Amino acid sequence: MSAATHIAIVGGGASGVILTAHLLRSNDPGLRVTLIEKRDAFGQGMAYSTSLPDHLLNVSAMGMSAFADDPEHFWRWVHARGLTNDRTIPYYAPRSLYGIYLHELLDDLVKQEPRRLRLVHDVVTSVTPTAGGVDISLAGGVSIAAHYAVLAVGHDEEPAPDQDFAMRIGSRGDMPLDPGSRVMILGTGLSMVDAWLTLEHRGHHGEVIAVSRRGLLPSPHQPSRPIRLDSADIPLGTDLSYFVRWFRDLVRTTEAAGKNWRDVVDGIRPFNQQIWQSWPVGAKSRFLQHTKAWWDIHRHRMAPAIHRRLTEAVDRGRLRLIAGRIVRVAAKNGGNAVTLQRRHMQSFEEIEVQRIYDCTGIVKDVSTGSITVLRSLTDRGYARPDPLRLGLDVTPGCAVIDAAGTASKRLFAVGSLTRGTFFEIDAIPDIRVQCARLARHLVSG
Repeated sequence: MSAATHIAIVGGGASGVILTAHLLRSNDPGLRVTLIEKRDAFGQGMAYSTSLPDHLLNVSAMGMSAFADDPEHFWRWVHARGLTNDRTIPYYAPRSLYGIYLHELLDDLVKQEPRRLRLVHDVVTSVTPTAGGVDISLAGGVSIAAHYAVLAVGHDEEPAPDQDFAMRIGSRGDMPLDPGSRVMILGTGLSMVDAWLTLEHRGHHGEVIAVSRRGLLPSPHQPSRPIRLDSADIPLGTDLSYFVRWFRDLVRTTEAAGKNWRDVVDGIRPFNQQIWQSWPVGAKSRFLQHTKAWWDIHRHRMAPAIHRRLTEAVDRGRLRLIAGRIVRVAAKNGGNAVTLQRRHMQSFEEIEVQRIYDCTGIVKDVSTGSITVLRSLTDRGYARPDPLRLGLDVTPGCAVIDAAGTASKRLFAVGSLTRGTFFEIDAIPDIRVQCARLARHLVSG
């Protein structure tokens, strides 16, 4: 590394803070890191800004360290605060607590690295590659010059453009409503669970209807003993239908031996990115269309206590799960009349709801989303969406690929923006590995 190398990170949520921590592990005195975040607090982002104690991590404390080579870092932090004493009993911490952990991790870095680390509160409007690096423009009118820029902006917080009839729970438009009214949630995954818990916390007691293509609820965590696999055991690059048959056969064989399907899902996890990258675009598209919903409820599980509350709500009729699709939405009686078609049915039905919440996940096309810096990059050809439009197109080394197909030497991305290349890149155990690899590349460059 040169005597003065400056790395700017756009986004100070979990991915940005973890990357900062890994970069500053370097003992190079010439390294400079600038972390830019639009929110008032660093280390939170959308995931960890919640204050509700019921919003729990979906991974136990033993899996949430910011450092893969120090896997008990977060557990020790929790233990030091007297929140848990037994590492053998899974502890699912409130997400707000994990936000505090990341904030304190960054505070420690600020104290230890007053010369090498700079924090900036502002909105990045554009990043422009230059001959010697990048120029970063801020909404406040200031520009920052750096040798490298890393995009760590996370998920788009606004609903998809084709769902303007819905809103994100907790957004500015989410004003108080009649606690006895019926509401609809689009999606039945972990984001829906968060929305339902938020409504419960507000005292809402009206019916909640959750709609998705399959109408499936995520499974709960249970103790597992991951089976041991080698990459040679996995049919990489095969047809998707063959892979699915192989996987189901492996589950059946494992369960016949007295084990659990979780042992298979957790055993294959270290190879998930390799499996995804071995498939052609067509296989990936078919997976997203036909298999992802099934995979998600088994792979992305929830804390057992939360699962019990959800299943009880379903049994009591307070939460209704519908497998189907929304046909149209029209204003009616001060609320919304939703026409939907249930899965495997030809007929339509109309349901009146007071409000519709969007919990369907990420905006499918970053070039039309609400994140200004991403639209700016794609509009000017410095970046492009990945072929499936799950995020930005990046190389396995996280370099952003421009409209002409050229990988940048100055612009990189981490976290959920890189889903198209890595797919499994939303959870901290995956993000911390990605950040460690990119940090090594940047500080050795």
